[in-house]
Amino acid sequence: MTTKEFIDSGILELYVAGIATDTECMEVKLMAAASPAIRQEIEAISLSLENYSRANALAPNPIIKPFLLATIDYTERLKKGEPVSEPPVLNENSRLEDYYPWLNRSDMVSADTADVFAKIIGYTPAAVTAIVWLKDYAPHEVHDSEYERFLIVEGTCNIIVGG
Repeated sequence: MTTKEFIDSGILELYVAGIATDTECMEVKLMAAASPAIRQEIEAISLSLENYSRANALAPNPIIKPFLLATIDYTERLKKGEPVSEPPVLNENSRLEDYYPWLNRSDMVSADTADVFAKIIGYTPAAVTAIVWLKDYAPHEVHDSEYERFLIVEGTCNIIVGG
């Protein structure tokens, strides 16, 4: 097979996409080692896919990163020996004092650089309990099958239910 036929075969696109077979990958590597044109084509395909991905990327929900980091932090705290705790379930009779064991901890402080910062203080399969600091606003969220409860320590919050 000539270099042009190899480039036109579509195998390089499969290789760059990571879906070529082991045999095809070996063939591409051998051909690329022997041909600057194939190496250049692999680079051009990679760049095209990257540009396409960037042009068509969806911005992630801004609340995902703080809660992913909070989950990692919580997991690491448990690994280091922090005992599992069961914060009280927030209800209409909840008071700020009910959460002092967590609010008064030295490690329960906001990262000043984040618009949204969270620390998980309890987890069960039914609920995650977290302390969340918001600088300016919470991103718009819609929940179809879950409920959230809030105990606002400082500031205000508008919540729309239904319409």
